[in-house]
Amino acid sequence: MIFPYYVRLVVLCFATFYVAHTAIWLGVRGFASTGLRIARTMKPRMAARFLFALRSAPMVVSAFLVAGFCIPSYVWWEPDIAGERVGWICLASALLGISVCAVSLVRSGASIVQTERYLRRWRRESETADGSVESADMLVVQDCAAIMAVAGVTHPRLVVSQRVMEALSEEQRAVAIRHETAHRSSRDNLKKLALLLMPDAVPFCRGLGQIERAWARFIEWSADDEAVDGSQERALSLATALVRVAKLGVQSAPPYVLSSLMSHDDDLAARIDRLLREPVYAERPLKPLAAIPCNTALMLGWVAGTVLLWPGSLSGVHRLLERLVQ
Repeated sequence: MIFPYYVRLVVLCFATFYVAHTAIWLGVRGFASTGLRIARTMKPRMAARFLFALRSAPMVVSAFLVAGFCIPSYVWWEPDIAGERVGWICLASALLGISVCAVSLVRSGASIVQTERYLRRWRRESETADGSVESADMLVVQDCAAIMAVAGVTHPRLVVSQRVMEALSEEQRAVAIRHETAHRSSRDNLKKLALLLMPDAVPFCRGLGQIERAWARFIEWSADDEAVDGSQERALSLATALVRVAKLGVQSAPPYVLSSLMSHDDDLAARIDRLLREPVYAERPLKPLAAIPCNTALMLGWVAGTVLLWPGSLSGVHRLLERLVQ
């Protein structure tokens, strides 16, 4: 098919994004089992960061390739002629790239809309909790479900059902609030939204779900550690609070942007076991991994500097893109 100059650029960007994203996505999927074993040797906060970076790699690297190589090489070397033929393979890749990006945008947008809708309903049905400073933003809702969660992205609110308030003692409520405050401080809801924005290789297929589930488990462990802060008394109170909330009935996590005290009970035994004993980690968990972010930043800086100082280096990239277009 024949397209004008800037339409070809858009098609080429999405095609390049999809090809690069799929290749990196498949590499991450193949590395997933090893990555999960690596994460288990780390402390929860570092493990969560590592898995988040691993899951983000396909989109981040692909976007960098498009912005840093595809667009500059096309603008610099492609002649501005009225029209040029675009091959079916390139067009199909572009359509797939548009599809996976559109699905991720719709998925994240729907989650935001549902979260805001339920926050508005909870505000109408709630009464603002009085008392200490750390419960000043808490909404106590008359909801039949047992819920205690930080909901929202820009201005997250702590939402607690009356059933949970009545089931927990003062000490248990305090440490559970510390757990949710840790989620808010770490901006875990924003990270969950970012994960929803991450496209997959095939529309409607969450092929890296094991990494996302492991990440969700580690952020809960990290929030537990911050809530307890080395205190055995708080650890016992949080473990008891988890058991009492579980007895009220744990529902599966809804498609909202929220961080709940308990979204499912699959990890309940492991969390309680960690709270009642000191976790054991390697003293230097895979120290060579600490050099990866620095080396990656240096490599990206070197590539960007090369492109800016020597535009002729983009000619080779342009030749590769010409093959893709054909």
